Amino acid sequence: MSEKVNRRQFLSRFGLGTAAISLVVNSPQAFAAGLAASGIKFGYSAITWGGKDVQAIKEISQLGFTGIQLRANAYSEYGQKPAELKKLLDEAKLELAMFSSGNANIDTGNDETEISKHVTHAKFVKALGDKFIQVTNSSRPKSGAPTEEDLVKYGRLLTEVGKRTQPLGIETTYHNHMHQLGETPGEVEVILKNADPKYVSFLLDVAHYQQGGGDPAKAIRQYQKRLKALHIKDVRDKNALDPSKAYQFVELGQGRVNFPEVFAALKEVNFKGYAIIELDAVPEKNRTPLESGQISRNYLKNQLKFSI
Repeated sequence: MSEKVNRRQFLSRFGLGTAAISLVVNSPQAFAAGLAASGIKFGYSAITWGGKDVQAIKEISQLGFTGIQLRANAYSEYGQKPAELKKLLDEAKLELAMFSSGNANIDTGNDETEISKHVTHAKFVKALGDKFIQVTNSSRPKSGAPTEEDLVKYGRLLTEVGKRTQPLGIETTYHNHMHQLGETPGEVEVILKNADPKYVSFLLDVAHYQQGGGDPAKAIRQYQKRLKALHIKDVRDKNALDPSKAYQFVELGQGRVNFPEVFAALKEVNFKGYAIIELDAVPEKNRTPLESGQISRNYLKNQLKFSI
């Protein structure tokens, strides 16, 4: 009974009545379709193609996505010739939704080198006509949880990166991630509390957040004012490629992330940015990145009724 009351309260925020209540109870996917927000844009990360960015650009465009996320390897190839990369993206009708700028680590003994690396990438992104870099880290202890001091230090380092990229017109976004500082919801909260919101935004990876013990829909509401992009992928407990691992990231609809709830939360907070499908690798042997992309695209189109 309490669940129905909560659903009614939730629906009332959208001005929906009895018919909608019946729909969410009997068909959550159809309810999610009704909440499909036209302001959400969908992108795809080139990481799945393992560095073959030209192929990734071609096939992500073929799948119908409007944005792409590229990694720091793109800077290695096109850093001195950004116009060439911009031409490839324009011809594919893709915009750079996000650029993976790599790690900002707190334990190198040289913060300036860490910061300068991201400023260099920010200048590259500016030359491509876009405005977001994503920052991660590899500073998590090999065993045990990180100290609060380390989390605070990381938040402050992100702030220093953001202070240097903001004058270029580039926003620094923090990306939560398993096996990094910011694995659990509590760690993410400490980092973001100590990263100045004037300079640091948030890229929420829903599958990493779920695996870290969190509720992605709750995180969307909690960090709505800082949320600039999402990584969307699913996670399951069985790893088809490595049985020794406790989980595996997979295509949308293949795991335990509740995407109808995720997109309902995005609708509730009026999110207008990019939701980027991001898989480090295809989760099944003999499956191609294009085939993997088709699975996620079809889930968005056929199950959640989004237009890609």
